[in-house]
Formats: sequence, structure tokens, C-alpha cells
Amino acid sequence: MDMIDRELAELPRELRWREWMRRIEAVLFASPRPVLRADLARVVGQGAALDLLLDDLAAELADRPYEIVRVGDAWMLRTRPAYGAVIRVAANVGDREIGLSERDLAVLAAIAYHQPITRDGLAEIFGREISRDLIGRLAARELIAPGPRAPRRGAPYTYVTTPGFLAVFGLRDLRDLPDVEALRDAGLAGRHSNFAR
Repeated sequence: MDMIDRELAELPRELRWREWMRRIEAVLFASPRPVLRADLARVVGQGAALDLLLDDLAAELADRPYEIVRVGDAWMLRTRPAYGAVIRVAANVGDREIGLSERDLAVLAAIAYHQPITRDGLAEIFGREISRDLIGRLAARELIAPGPRAPRRGAPYTYVTTPGFLAVFGLRDLRDLPDVEALRDAGLAGRHSNFAR
């Protein structure tokens, strides 16, 4: 592991702060996934107030086409939504966002609202078995992961959403999921649907 000077004691206070902000930005820029708070803390001084550094970095990026966002207990740089259409055109990705079918998205939503949940639990919601292939597609895209084993005979696996799920859907945490009543009012969930926590 490379040794870095985290403290930067030879720099004046203001320059030290700016260098810590640049380090955080560089780590977030280079990472394809949200970066845990503990990992960000490894590139700044021991006495550095990480929350204040992140706030200052967010303020500095206010006029940029990307922003720093919190995803669970991690942070990432994300393009501002206003630039989504421009990126899709330039990158020639059309309307493909995450490449999942409606069924895949429905199962993903059920996992998000009912986690931790087993395949049997998903089958109860949908009225038919959920294939291992579908679960595999969601796991391959790092949207779900195995959760705790269910406390019943055979201890089947459960599934939970991941920080990748939060990042893809622009959520800070699961409390940011739309309220089930709001989904019903928008016609996205039936009145008597099992689509609830």
C-alpha cells in the first residue's frame, strides 16, 4: 500500500483544506461505485471534519454538470439529472437505462419494499415462482445481494438491495423509496396489491 501524507502539516491551513477536498474529489471521480465514508477518511488528516469537507466540495461543484451525492453510508459523483438527455445522445445509449425488463423491475421493486425476502416470498407476491436467472440478472448488475438466511427450515437465502441499487435510482437510502400510497394514487400499484412493506 502506498503511503501518503494525510496530515499535510507543512501546508497552511487553507491550502491543506483545499488539498483534502481535491483528494476526496479525485477518489470519487475515479470510483465506479459509491465510496464509503471510512475509505474517504483514509485520504485526509486525522483531525479533518469529513462532513465539512464534503459540504465544501458540494458547494464548489454547485455550478458544474455533476454533483456529489450521498448513497447510504457512501458518497459518489453523479451527473445532474438536467444533463441526462445530453449524455444519452452523446453516448448513443438511447432510452436504455439499466437494461431490465418490466418483470425484472417489478421483482426488484418487490425486493426493495419487502427486504429481506426469499424467492418463496416473492412467489407469494407474484403468484408464481421467480426464476434463479432473474435473481441472477439483478445480482449481476449489483442491484441486489444475498441477505441474512431466513430463520426457518432449510434457512433459505433472502435478498436485499445494494448501494448500487440506491445509486442507480438516485436514492440516499431506502426511506427515499416512494410511499406505497403515492404509487397507488399514481396508478403504479393496485389498490389491493401486496406491494407494501
